[in-house]
Amino acid sequence: MSFFGFGQSADIDIVLNDAETRKKAEHKSEDGRKDKYFLFFDGETVSGKVNVTLKYPGKRLEHNGIKIEFVGQIELYYDRGNHHEFVSLVKDLARPGELTQSQTFDFEFTHVEKPYESYTGQNVKLRYFLRATVSRRLNDISKELDIVVHTLSTYPELNSSIKMEVGIEDCLHIEFEYNKSKYHLKDVIVGKIYFLLVRIKIRHMEIDIIKRETTGTGPNVYHENDTIAKYEIMDGAPVRGESIPIRLFLAGYEMTPTMRDVNKKYSVRYYLNLVLIDEEERRYFKQQEITLWRKGDIVRKSMSHQAAIASQRFEGSSNPEKSQAQSYEEDES
Repeated sequence: MSFFGFGQSADIDIVLNDAETRKKAEHKSEDGRKDKYFLFFDGETVSGKVNVTLKYPGKRLEHNGIKIEFVGQIELYYDRGNHHEFVSLVKDLARPGELTQSQTFDFEFTHVEKPYESYTGQNVKLRYFLRATVSRRLNDISKELDIVVHTLSTYPELNSSIKMEVGIEDCLHIEFEYNKSKYHLKDVIVGKIYFLLVRIKIRHMEIDIIKRETTGTGPNVYHENDTIAKYEIMDGAPVRGESIPIRLFLAGYEMTPTMRDVNKKYSVRYYLNLVLIDEEERRYFKQQEITLWRKGDIVRKSMSHQAAIASQRFEGSSNPEKSQAQSYEEDES
């Protein structure tokens, strides 16, 4: 209904230039539903068209300007409504004036910096989106289009194995070893557990993958632990000198790369949790952090100078997972 000029008198649609060929990625929304979104990487250009369609042909649409924005923002659920923008780019498509017919506007955001991976967690959400707006005196007309960003990494230069001993004096002494400390999201965790001393009756043994999300700072720090996987490695009592192999495939679980202090707002870390349960239902734990990263595969040789510079932004960082997203595409192998 449009009494006295109220209500929308035009529809807006955002169409990406490579919509037919660009890959889509599944991403979980806040309500747990999974949808598919166009997939982008750091340094890639975002371009397309904004279609403004008049609902009443022949009737003029007065406006105070038409623009499109590319936004990257973080929302903490305990601080809803207060969005923290870490990327905010604006392109003006039309000066104030009037539209007498439906019109299409081209836009291009060149080699856009997208430093973080899209993420929807228990207490925080990081999203990227395009927002087209027709500014009007009383009520703006706007449309948003969400995209998903993946951060890719090169193989870590240092990837040492994990060796640890755990025990209870004069009762239990075990040694466990994992083949490395950093795994890509479709990797296999290979390891062994050695029983050096067993004087308690162990009934069950498992390895859990724990995801720990930490949000906020100072007094407003929230920790959320989520058990991603439970993997039974033994059922029954072990004997001294016994060795149990571990082989845990990560591809079947929903996980993200490890995220450390993203924009000083949140972190996502993963842990291998070794759990032993004795016949009296007592539980013994040993936890070890692992680093997860998203594997990339070089497929594009030609890059502009700006994209090449963008791909080296993290080269000087002490973090071994160097982001080189704009020269990579996700390896599906």
